[in-house]
Amino acid sequence: MNHTVADPSAATEAAVASSKATLASDRQTQTRVARHTALRIGVLTLFLAAISLIYLRGQAPGGFSSLFAFLTVAAGYAVSGVLAAVLRRGRFAREIGYVQIVVDQALWTGFVYITGGVTSGGVSLYGLTCIIGAIVLERRGAALAFGTACIFYGALTAALVEHVVLPPSDQTVSYALSWSEVAYPVFANLSGLAIVAGLAGYLADRLRVTGGDLALATARAERAEQLALLGRMAAGLAHEIRNPLGSIAGSIELLKSSTGLSDEDRTLCEIVQREALRLNDLVGDMLDLSRSRPPQIADTDLAEIARDVVTLAKESGRGRDVLVCYEGDERSIVRGDAGQLRQVAWNLLRNAVSVSPPGATVNVSVKKSAAGGVSLAVHDNGGGIPEEARSRLFDAFFTTRSHGTGVGLAVVKRILDDHGWTIDVESSGAGTTFTVIVPKSDAIR
Repeated sequence: MNHTVADPSAATEAAVASSKATLASDRQTQTRVARHTALRIGVLTLFLAAISLIYLRGQAPGGFSSLFAFLTVAAGYAVSGVLAAVLRRGRFAREIGYVQIVVDQALWTGFVYITGGVTSGGVSLYGLTCIIGAIVLERRGAALAFGTACIFYGALTAALVEHVVLPPSDQTVSYALSWSEVAYPVFANLSGLAIVAGLAGYLADRLRVTGGDLALATARAERAEQLALLGRMAAGLAHEIRNPLGSIAGSIELLKSSTGLSDEDRTLCEIVQREALRLNDLVGDMLDLSRSRPPQIADTDLAEIARDVVTLAKESGRGRDVLVCYEGDERSIVRGDAGQLRQVAWNLLRNAVSVSPPGATVNVSVKKSAAGGVSLAVHDNGGGIPEEARSRLFDAFFTTRSHGTGVGLAVVKRILDDHGWTIDVESSGAGTTFTVIVPKSDAIR
């Protein structure tokens, strides 16, 4: 994986993803507001029927209370129609939601007025709007519903107690009209509304977070399924490629031993052989990624493995024009799978060499850490890792290099996860350091 070239489509993909998320959120808000409108109409109709058939039963039809109830419901229908027409245009869904909350609390205040005033059971409708506000607009909707309920309910209470508004003249129910009579009902009702609004807002936020986590988990599962399919395809192709690749490498080796080749022909043979080896490494990486096996844990000298890998790198590929050095402990025994750890060291070193300019130095070290464990570090002098690529650095098949595959680091991460070890990455314009951290429990000596 090349650390020096940024992915040109990363910013565009992020912008597109953000735009899609915003559009989806707006559509969800519009749907919830539309449902809120339909629910209001249903509740208005139901409450009108309850007032007419139960609360005002036996009273003369056409009285003040009946007329007020019908006018309140008619106003609710009219406002619902206007807001629904605006909502159909697909704009201002969130603003319409806020307006609906305020209008609902005003309508419920009208019902509270004609059904007993401060002590009316209709106060519970304020709580219904708090719940709906939380569902439609989350915590802000619940807070707005509670705030407007306090204002409207408090204003009605003060108006009745101060005789600014008189009880309905056709009512036989006794209204509480003094501060001593309304103190406890007001306190109890507002306390209950505060609890309902707080819980509704909290649950709405938790639901939003859980829904986001679920969507993220679903996206990751889909991506994992796609990667698994790619892995199976890659494994199949790798098996098919390896056989003819071995024939090509063997034929080139025989051809190089021919005495009739010119210097130019030998150079061409070396190029073919080098590229065949690189292709063989790629095939090996794909096979390693596709056939995960549990590590065979045993006492392993990590320092010896690192030195062997450094020696191998010096004699192959770009190891001839990049200086590869080992420094650190002569012996470092850890509990791990020797073959898999060799693969980790080789992939990290090969990655570091591939991003280093000619004449640069790649340093490999194995040392005891301050926490009592062991660290394997590979440092290159490349151009560093672009910020936008770091979160996907160990994703399979992700690469910022035109001729890379993004397999080597994915293999490294899988092996270290199987061992229960971690890897840290530090990068700047002066280079990048990958550090494998072996915990104290796996560091023998």
